[in-house]
Amino acid sequence: MKITCVGDAYITGDMMRNGLRPFLGEDDSLEVFFFGDPDQSVMRDLVKIIEAGRREDVPVPEGLCEAVADSDLLIVHLCPVTRKMIESATSLKAIMSCRGGLENIDVQAATENGIIVSNNPAHNANAVAEFTIGLILSETRNICRSNFALKNGQWRKVYPNTTTTIKEMTEMTVGIVGYGSIGRLVAHKLSVFGCRIVVADPFVKECREDYVTLVTLDELLAQSDIVTLHARSNGAVMTDREFGLMKQNSYLINTARPYLVDSDAFRRAMDSGKLLGAAFDVFETEPAIPEFYREYDNITITNHLGGYTINSYSDAPGYAIRNYLNYLNGKSDLAFWVNRNQLPE
Repeated sequence: MKITCVGDAYITGDMMRNGLRPFLGEDDSLEVFFFGDPDQSVMRDLVKIIEAGRREDVPVPEGLCEAVADSDLLIVHLCPVTRKMIESATSLKAIMSCRGGLENIDVQAATENGIIVSNNPAHNANAVAEFTIGLILSETRNICRSNFALKNGQWRKVYPNTTTTIKEMTEMTVGIVGYGSIGRLVAHKLSVFGCRIVVADPFVKECREDYVTLVTLDELLAQSDIVTLHARSNGAVMTDREFGLMKQNSYLINTARPYLVDSDAFRRAMDSGKLLGAAFDVFETEPAIPEFYREYDNITITNHLGGYTINSYSDAPGYAIRNYLNYLNGKSDLAFWVNRNQLPE
């Protein structure tokens, strides 16, 4: 099998080689290309172009199209996979993406040419789940505020949640909105704290884990001391209606997507005293943030760090090749098969 893969500033060529090497047989060949700029800040601008639907405008590495033309398997992270590249690839069986987003891949062209497309939305799931736990603890226990005060010469003892009592996790109910890869990991990690865990997800009919209770979104909001968002919605999940249903003096955590929260409704909930605090890792106008976030002592903000660990990148190539080989060898179904229902039998 001939395998072509494309690294970048996030998943480097070495990460690609090291991740794939244990799975290569004697008859397999591997060719590695590098896409984009080694500077991650420059790459962020390229990604914005791709995610705006303009993948055809972004140049791919020299020689890549020729290499893909007779490859059996293509593994990419951010590199565009265009219709032109796909239609010239007469031997290509599958395109495996190391990321969740598919904006860089022409899935329609791949489907028309009978090529499997699989992504990996769970590549940073554990990283985001860990970070979510960190934000919960940081916001409810004033970790960032205390650090800031001490570094500015203040031994601070009073915080926004002091008068309403600072609770331990065992005393609280945590509501998880969205019970996919990340939501399940958050629940598992929270289970050791002894808190009550409720989850809401319209696509989940039952939970096998005995440490969670499946409820409706309205029930979750009314019961939860902490609400953490992990939903894949096309629009806002938290509007004035949902904030109105939330428990008084509760917390909101968002490490998912900025548009899940209506900013104006969020500000009204903060001003009304409904929320005791909030923590956000994502913003609609990154790298800029809404100015009013700076005005509140009880909002913890971080600059989209949730999925940023070496593991979330370095482990992705190995997962991609293992996923495909297990499918080829009949050991398991192909996970995250994007165009499965569109391909001919």
